[in-house]
Amino acid sequence: MKTYQIATLEGDGIGPEVCQAAVAVLKAATPQTQLQFEQLPGGANHYLRSGHVLDQDTFTACQNAHAIFHGAAGLPEVTYPDGTEVGNDLHLQLRFKLDLYANVRPIKLYDPAFAPLKDLKPGGIDYVIVRENTEGLYASRGGGTLLRDSVATDTLVITRHGVERIAKFALELSRTRHGAPSDSVRRLTICDKANILRSYAFFRAVCQDVAKHYSDVVLDYAYVDAITVHMVKRPGSFDVIVAENMFGDIISDLGAATVGGLGIAPSAEIGDNHALFQGSHGSAPDIAGKNIASPLATILSGAFMLRWLGQRHDDASLVEAAQRIEKAVEDALKDPLAVPADLGGKASCTAVTQAICRRLA
Repeated sequence: MKTYQIATLEGDGIGPEVCQAAVAVLKAATPQTQLQFEQLPGGANHYLRSGHVLDQDTFTACQNAHAIFHGAAGLPEVTYPDGTEVGNDLHLQLRFKLDLYANVRPIKLYDPAFAPLKDLKPGGIDYVIVRENTEGLYASRGGGTLLRDSVATDTLVITRHGVERIAKFALELSRTRHGAPSDSVRRLTICDKANILRSYAFFRAVCQDVAKHYSDVVLDYAYVDAITVHMVKRPGSFDVIVAENMFGDIISDLGAATVGGLGIAPSAEIGDNHALFQGSHGSAPDIAGKNIASPLATILSGAFMLRWLGQRHDDASLVEAAQRIEKAVEDALKDPLAVPADLGGKASCTAVTQAICRRLA
């Protein structure tokens, strides 16, 4: 029996609830595989207790694990002196220390009833946003300036190395997919503001250079303001979207809204040697401990983790388990008693988890 070490950071707010729910589903889907979930401290509450959001021992365990699985971190009232939230620093430190340069956000419509858009069919929205995760405007984190309480600046950083590897990642991803739902064309949409800023014109030019080696993937272009319209008016035309860090962060939330919200949106932060998986939502401390949080984003992130591990370690059983989880989620959501509140139902976190596990049995 193969064994995989999973560094597990439950975090704050609803993080422990949704993480524990997802772990139950992952274990139910992999009876022939030993997934060892090592519980590790980290996040805003841990900072209040220890003065550290990420201990060295926790980082070392994450560095040595086969994958990192995260619930959610952060409490609005727990901040650094500069006003930034402590909890966000947990995965930001892991992102930069482990060079998790590709933030991957699948956007998939399971049921048109969950979407605010009209005239959609199941699967009518099915694309992936690939966000460069270590550069862009967020590279200035902690390095910006505040002059005499009158002027604040942050710097946008885009390098050829950073764009080349994220463009290659996005193009390779498109090759593994079946194309956009509307026309089955493998397509990479470059999201930028190349008409205004040199940095984004450079981002586009480097993506074009890389794409010359991928003649089987069609290039498409959208300015960041225009893409917000296209994602609402013609979401079926997208296959893979690649964007700078901040732009990718913003449009990912819009994409999630078109299929039901952040509660059903998985995500991954992937590098060449490490990867972290978590739902796209935050810690939602206002509903923590009430058993009403949706575990779906974290469960689907867990399926994403299994697929990544299976491909990385040539373990077909994990890829198959990921597919089974996704199918179980899809089937469970057809039952009104298994639909969580954020999608219009009344199912508790426990009820959603049990409904998915029953379909995996």
